[in-house]
Amino acid sequence: MNPDESQAKPVSISEVKNILKKISKEREELIYEQKIALEHAQKFAKLSLKKTEELIKELSKLDFLRENHVYKIADILPKTPDDVKTIFAKERLSIGEKEIKNILDIVGKYSIDQQ
Repeated sequence: MNPDESQAKPVSISEVKNILKKISKEREELIYEQKIALEHAQKFAKLSLKKTEELIKELSKLDFLRENHVYKIADILPKTPDDVKTIFAKERLSIGEKEIKNILDIVGKYSIDQQ
C-alpha cells in the first residue's frame, strides 16, 4: 500500500472534475477510467469548484457533521429534509430537525445560484 493511501481525504465531484480537466490538458489522452470519471463529474457536479469549496467550508463549521458527511452533502445538495435523512440513513448518527434545517439553509444559499 502506498503511504499516501492511508491519508485518504474525501474530494467533491467538482474537485474531481477540475483535477481531471487539468490532467486532460497536460496529456494527449486520458485513460479509459479517467474519461469515465470526467464524464460522470461533468454530468453530476452541480456547483463550480469555488462555490463547492465555500459550501464545504461553511458545512464544516457544523460540529455534528463529520468530513465525509460534509462532502456527501456538497455533492448531493439535498433540497428536502427527506434528502438529508437519506444521507444519514446508514449512519449511527441521528440528527434532529434543527440540524436538518441548518444543513438545508446552508445548502440553499449555494444551490439557488445554480437555478
